[in-house]
Amino acid sequence: MKAIVTGIAGTVLLAGSLFVGAVISDKILGDANGETEDATVQTQVPTTAASQKVVYAPPSIEEVPDGPMKEAILYGYELVNNTHVAADEYVGNQLSCTSCHAGAGYDEQVSSLVGVMANYPQYIGRSGSIVTIEERINGCMIRSMNGKKFEINSDELEAMVAYFAYISEGVPIGAEREWAGASNMKSVPIPDVANGEELYAQSCIACHAADGSGTGANTGPALWGENSFNDGAGMARMSKMAGYIQNNMPIGADGTLTDQDASDLAAYILSQDRPEWANHDKDWPKGGRPNDIMDKEKRQQVKNNTIDWEQVLSTN
Repeated sequence: MKAIVTGIAGTVLLAGSLFVGAVISDKILGDANGETEDATVQTQVPTTAASQKVVYAPPSIEEVPDGPMKEAILYGYELVNNTHVAADEYVGNQLSCTSCHAGAGYDEQVSSLVGVMANYPQYIGRSGSIVTIEERINGCMIRSMNGKKFEINSDELEAMVAYFAYISEGVPIGAEREWAGASNMKSVPIPDVANGEELYAQSCIACHAADGSGTGANTGPALWGENSFNDGAGMARMSKMAGYIQNNMPIGADGTLTDQDASDLAAYILSQDRPEWANHDKDWPKGGRPNDIMDKEKRQQVKNNTIDWEQVLSTN
């Protein structure tokens, strides 16, 4: 399996490497905070690629063609959909990729991963370097999954790359993926944490439990506590959490929350205790560290009622 998977992934990544090499001397694009989903800065793409819109039409997971790649693709799907079970030795909480990327990334409306291979290799400001799709996956494993990295030649990592390559078929590098808009609130209102607590009790506990421990990785993932993401994950930022909540919650009524309500909920959720990321001091080595990362210090400030929300949100 490895030689075959490496072959197809290597072809995609070689094309990506050539693309990045061609544009790396050009202006690096991206918002002031340098993130899309998670600390990402987009590189400039050629006009012909950037203007090339593609239709959302991923190949069905039910119709993976027979052949040597099928096993890897289906294994990759399982790893993405049930990460905490299929890769339990690597995951340190009770989350899966589907916890944020609904339907193993197939859901067009919820942080879709369809076409994701078209974005990598990519410059990521949080890392201060260009990362490959393998490195991006491992970044999620140690942050969102609060676990450990896959070995670079492991069956697990190669299968996930094979799956992402499969659901990226027909999406050329640099193409505009309209369905892949980042869940990011550009201007987050000053939150009312007490109101966020009330909103959570009204609308969120049925799926995520009163104590934030969740009811299932793919039905109601843990929002805080030992089984949730650590504070080095992108979702530990106010702008990301508020944007995700507003775009996707509540289930069946997404898009109905005001900016203020989404901010209040995000502040309440992110002020709760969660696993700590040990390498905050190594992130953003080239500068541009956003202020809205809700680390242990800021969580304590919320509890002490000493947090300066204007300063926290000043870079959003």
